[in-house]
Amino acid sequence: MHTAPHMSNDEFRALGHQMVDFIADYWDALEREPGKFRVLSQVRPGGVIESVPGMPPEVGQPLAGRARAEERAGGDLFADIERIVMPGITHWQHPHFYAFFPANATGPSVLAELLSAGLGVQGMLWATGPACTELETRMLDWLGGMIGLPPEFLSTSSNGGGVIQGTASDAVLVAMVAARQRALSAGSGKELVAYTSTQAHSSIIKAAMIAGIADGPEDRVHVRLIDVDGEFRMRPDALEAAVREDVAAGRVPFFVCATVGTTGCTAVDPVADIATVIARSSASEGRVTTWLHIDAAHAGAACVCPEYRHFLKGVERADSVCFNPHKWLLTNFDCNCFWTRDRRAIIDALSITPEYLRNAASDAGAVIDYRDWQVPLGRRFRALKLWFVIRHYGVEGLRAHIRGHMEMAADFERAVRSDARFEVVAPRTMNLVCFRLRALPGQDGAARDAMNKRLMDGLNASGRLYLTHTTLPGTGFTLRMAMGAVRTGPQHVRQAWEWVQEAACCATLPS
Repeated sequence: MHTAPHMSNDEFRALGHQMVDFIADYWDALEREPGKFRVLSQVRPGGVIESVPGMPPEVGQPLAGRARAEERAGGDLFADIERIVMPGITHWQHPHFYAFFPANATGPSVLAELLSAGLGVQGMLWATGPACTELETRMLDWLGGMIGLPPEFLSTSSNGGGVIQGTASDAVLVAMVAARQRALSAGSGKELVAYTSTQAHSSIIKAAMIAGIADGPEDRVHVRLIDVDGEFRMRPDALEAAVREDVAAGRVPFFVCATVGTTGCTAVDPVADIATVIARSSASEGRVTTWLHIDAAHAGAACVCPEYRHFLKGVERADSVCFNPHKWLLTNFDCNCFWTRDRRAIIDALSITPEYLRNAASDAGAVIDYRDWQVPLGRRFRALKLWFVIRHYGVEGLRAHIRGHMEMAADFERAVRSDARFEVVAPRTMNLVCFRLRALPGQDGAARDAMNKRLMDGLNASGRLYLTHTTLPGTGFTLRMAMGAVRTGPQHVRQAWEWVQEAACCATLPS
């Protein structure tokens, strides 16, 4: 009989202890010696591939830890991690990581991820993992209450509830497929149209392509990008005009995505006004109400603080809403929380039951089978991450995390405004500051953009910090500074501002 060389439990235990130590040592180094790491990886394309043999080992090699390095030819596991992996890491957990949005990883969440992997639960059905399903239901109710969602979005309502998706991209696809099914079931025409703002995430267009709504990424007949106002928020009047135009052309408005915290500058679309447009247009045409989805991928985390729940004003009129705890709420990737007040539409659009999935509990309708709430069949025990994080920090601890970054962003914004060389480009709504160098005398827009790009490139090349940029309507090249990393403190933000000021002197010199 053939027998695979499985790792013994004792070997797993020993290596597991060393791996936890490795991670903890890494986190310690980020906190105590951040200058030891270049935040943005400097590895050249292909550098990692060249460090790994082109063919796999024919015979298994023991994954020796530090204590057994002498027993293994070619170096131990941790030496290979240091040699191959670490040079190719952009350090998202670094205190000077200010790019994109945060990707928090914390002890409680990582431990929960380890437990999930070790238990190896496949939670596609309630029957295949009752704890996986029911803990998820409870966690989504907990978190929904924490961000102020109305009761109809919770599992305790007659037709609502929440589910963990992988990302906000998955969530918008699920919402769009449900909206499509609802519209077609009501006898609506087949030429459907989705709407979002020019500042919305590209995942809305991608979802429309996958769902067969859009012919491609440039299809502006079936995916309408609505103009924004001076604060980069979707304009309800422009949305209403677009809807009227499509209805007159025989098309069916079936889906609107409002963004709470856009990627470019964290603009917050006026959800309540958008809902009013939808209700008015749907009623006047005598058709099923257009589905309203709220993408709060980053900003939703802020709503654990009562003072920021106004971001979701109008949510009670939406059909679905999502946000990513894996961004700013101390939960490692992946974990998107998605709620709907029309679970039947989700299930109708995504449920299919081959004989091998039939079981007594599901047939009786007594349980939730989350495989009917998502695109894939399989699912991991991700609720453990939320359970561990919320239990460890408590609601007040999570609020402190958010408020601290809000304060740092406000301090950075004040610093930018105090230096006449710089300007704040977009209104600050939360933990992101959009800023740039002002044009020098005689500079046109292109020269100003090039100067700001030199500033950003110089900062990133230094390895001391990492910023990304955006371009907003009528503004040009703009630097984004997002405060959100777990280890970022006020002292780091002050240091970063000093580096920005120093680099500005070089960036303003003639190229």
